[in-house]
Amino acid sequence: QVQLVESGGGLVQPGGSLRLSCAASGFTFSSYAMTWYRQAPGKERELVATITSIGGSTNYADSVKDRFTISRDNAKKTVYLQMNSLKPEDTAVYYCKLRRYDMDYWGKGTLVTVSS
Repeated sequence: QVQLVESGGGLVQPGGSLRLSCAASGFTFSSYAMTWYRQAPGKERELVATITSIGGSTNYADSVKDRFTISRDNAKKTVYLQMNSLKPEDTAVYYCKLRRYDMDYWGKGTLVTVSS
């Protein structure tokens, strides 16, 4: 079965960096686009970044453009989110998502807290 496991979250000061990972299993990872979402306390879940199946194209929310970078390693079946210049408003639970056969699969998320 499809499994997505996020890791790499934690507490970081404003201006700091974190790299999130999402390890995938149970499907042909290299055949699918992958997406990072986040959900801040009291807010709706929002799309952060998407990467195509072979990594040739990426897309970002305006709020993270030029600060975050999505990438993937198809050999390791892992998608990454490098987050730089973090701001308090980036505090959220970050999820990776797979859309396959018109179904969405989510990991359990990893918490990122940006605070001094």
